[in-house]
Amino acid sequence: MTMWGRYGRTAMATAAVAGVALILSSCGLFGARGPVTIAAIGPLNISANPRGGDVSEANLALLDATSQGLVSYDGEGQIDTGLADRWTVTTDGRSYIFRLREAKWTNGHKVTAEEVAAILRSYLAPASHHVLKNDFPEIETIKAMTDTVIEIRLSVPQPAILELLAQPSMAIVKKEMRWGPMRARKIGGAMLLSPVPDPLAEDQEAAEAAAADPAASIELVGASPEVAMARFKNGYADGVIGGRFSTLPYFVASNIGRSRLVVDPVPGLFGLSFVRAEGFLATDTNREALVRAIRRERLVEAFGLTEWQPQVTLRPALYTRDGGPAPMLPAWAEYDEASRLAQAKRVVDAWRSAGRDIEPLRIAVPDAPGGRILFAYVSADLAAIGVPSRRVAMTATADLRLIDEVAPNDDPLWALRRLSCRRDTLCNREAQGLIDQATRNIDIGQRRAQIGEAETVLARYVPFIPLATPLRWSVASQRLTGLRANGRAQHPLNHLITIPN
Repeated sequence: MTMWGRYGRTAMATAAVAGVALILSSCGLFGARGPVTIAAIGPLNISANPRGGDVSEANLALLDATSQGLVSYDGEGQIDTGLADRWTVTTDGRSYIFRLREAKWTNGHKVTAEEVAAILRSYLAPASHHVLKNDFPEIETIKAMTDTVIEIRLSVPQPAILELLAQPSMAIVKKEMRWGPMRARKIGGAMLLSPVPDPLAEDQEAAEAAAADPAASIELVGASPEVAMARFKNGYADGVIGGRFSTLPYFVASNIGRSRLVVDPVPGLFGLSFVRAEGFLATDTNREALVRAIRRERLVEAFGLTEWQPQVTLRPALYTRDGGPAPMLPAWAEYDEASRLAQAKRVVDAWRSAGRDIEPLRIAVPDAPGGRILFAYVSADLAAIGVPSRRVAMTATADLRLIDEVAPNDDPLWALRRLSCRRDTLCNREAQGLIDQATRNIDIGQRRAQIGEAETVLARYVPFIPLATPLRWSVASQRLTGLRANGRAQHPLNHLITIPN
């Protein structure tokens, strides 16, 4: 039975949504329909800065609306202009030159290339906590060539660098000052976003009037998932963004029609990373037994979305460029479920027969309905082969920890870098050496071979239990025609109302 039948009407989730719905219906927070209203799951902070590290979905939406990067994503998940209105790439593929548009900070001062270059360098500095800091290893220099031109120089060609620069976390923010394309004004617990008037318009008064039109504005509110669902169901929001697997049960419990759900088919990593290699987890063979034991199809089917697919490879299958080989299937993928479970159980039995115990594995997953469902299925599969486990918080000391990340670009090395020698992963020096070689290699053929070798070594080391593709979802009313599924899970607010309401 899927979650839609078994878990969709749990007393907790249903009561939470119903209770919040009662509160909203009695307070009339937004009143009559005016600006498009978006509820973003997560806390909303107008002072959010990319250098601070982890940012909520609500903060990312606000950053992207009020201060994009050099480039941005449009509503279809394609590269669009941002602070740069045009750019060129040199023939060797190692230099990206961006020409900045006419833009002003919120204090009225002109945005200069030197400021922007300094901001980008600060994002990638050793002391930065930026979420993408480790995803730019090819960058050699970032410098201003003139007052309006920036050059990003690479050590090797990286065709997917624009996709990184377009991420909302790459928004150009100077302290708390933004440049656009929208400006924010705090109204109660929400942010009212309105377009920044065109600084090059011949009639500035007309440009200001057009930007002030309520029909061109967006009201953005950060909310818990249950509150976001209640707002939408009761007409206080035209859309909900920022949904993940962990919060999907709130949508199910809300009884909002399935036709309103927008699921993004995104590539990335969704699975359990081994945090330590001690005790039973000290050997590759034992870790691989756990990988074999998970019944991915059963787990994914429990959530009831055909768009969500199991994944068994270390690298996502989508968006593989010519620069890398297809993801490598594990040897056990050719065996049926019963055979895989039997193989895994023999490994566990051999360990125990030598007089060695297996301490309950601490598995860190989100403390949310979806996280509890995920743990229930994983724990049952591990118990079936004789391995006990217990659920812990994402911030707690753990043996395995969930990674749930959308690939930020098409680089075939992204997933391998993410799973090797990070704070929340194991470290195999041989695999890391091959990853570093492939990163530096400008020869396409050699790079492909090194990627394949690195993946082979990393797969043999078993640092990760792949489970599925990442799950990203939104909810859109009929009014919100600009919110469409795309392969980047990008839904920029300034593109949501391009079609007249």
